[in-house]
Amino acid sequence: MPDFCLNPNYGQGKSKTSLGCYDLFIGGSLPPFFPCLCFESFSPFFCLPATVGLTEEQKEFQKVAFDFAAKEMAPHMAEWDEKEIFPVETVRKAAQLGFGGIYVQPDVGGSGLSRLDTSIIFEALSTGCVSTTAYISIHNMCNWMIDTFGTEEQRHKFCPSLCSMEKLSSYCLTEPGSGSDAASLLTSARKKGDTYILNGSKAFISGGGDTDLYVVMCRTGGPGPKGISCLILEKGTPGLSFGKKEKKMGWNSQPTRAVIFEDCAVPVANRLGEEGTGFNIAMKGLNGGRINIASCSLGAAHASVLLARDHLNVRKQFGELLASNQMATRLVAAPLMVRNAAQALQEGREDAVALCSMAKLFATDECFAICNQALQMHGGYGYLKDYAVQQFVRDIRVHQILEGTNEVMRMIVARNLLQA
Repeated sequence: MPDFCLNPNYGQGKSKTSLGCYDLFIGGSLPPFFPCLCFESFSPFFCLPATVGLTEEQKEFQKVAFDFAAKEMAPHMAEWDEKEIFPVETVRKAAQLGFGGIYVQPDVGGSGLSRLDTSIIFEALSTGCVSTTAYISIHNMCNWMIDTFGTEEQRHKFCPSLCSMEKLSSYCLTEPGSGSDAASLLTSARKKGDTYILNGSKAFISGGGDTDLYVVMCRTGGPGPKGISCLILEKGTPGLSFGKKEKKMGWNSQPTRAVIFEDCAVPVANRLGEEGTGFNIAMKGLNGGRINIASCSLGAAHASVLLARDHLNVRKQFGELLASNQMATRLVAAPLMVRNAAQALQEGREDAVALCSMAKLFATDECFAICNQALQMHGGYGYLKDYAVQQFVRDIRVHQILEGTNEVMRMIVARNLLQA
């Protein structure tokens, strides 16, 4: 069992509760319609308990993640959203459990877990706050990219502080003029002696301005994907600046800004991999990122269904309890697809890219539909910010756009079928 699951005192001293018995954790400081989900809330759950098919080890760290979500995230979820607070201290507490480098190798401070293990953890954490968990997932992706494609010197320089989340990271691919067509990016890096001179800008960067390391895809060669390289840029580099903090529909517990490079001198020693391999590195990162973001959608859907269930159990119309809607099929199918894709990615199977795209497409679409239906089942109450279901809807809507839009996921799946 990983060390981060072995703290017997973690989460002790407070009674466990089902959804809504919120005051046991936070003294009744928030209304009971915000979630405080515990491990038992998900087992058994409909036809498929959250623990079905998991090893005993996976059940243990899943429980740790559920407990952390309930105690450290859910009580603050609404405040982080309303006040746009980036909960740095909370994510560092998550890192103490091993969640800062979940699938990073142990020799640089990572937990060394599998992609399936990672999916299970992000699914559980997102029941407490989707937005914060999504940032943790992006940070993990950057950390993994350095661990996997970096030199030994780079791994030991950057990864330990990323695993502890003493330093935070951002993934910089999207530009104002290149979103889905990422290979057309224009940010350039001209080699000059033992440095690259970086110029250009990136858009919609999670953590931008508040994070310490920027994993930047830039053009060092000709047009197309083979002209792209990957550089690690450290905060404080002269010429690095940031746009205004974006006002967003959701994901408000993580800042989003444009990242601007004006003659930034980046050491050649900070290049990941060889020149021209940056696009391949970026795409390999995104394969895992798609599983991660799909897993965050799963957690939101689980939480939303439980919120709807509890609302329906007490809400009456015309003297009768409102009938429960059958969302179970979607909620059973989506995790199966995500976990299958995670296993394929871990094993390096040829169909892994297509399966990751399918999983991201299916899970983010279906889980948004589940959350939206859960809001509908709340009636007018679901539209009030006092009720958590609306925040889950707002937070996961963007999952159908980022890490490759779902339209692009359909293209990848279709291309795979035509090439078979």
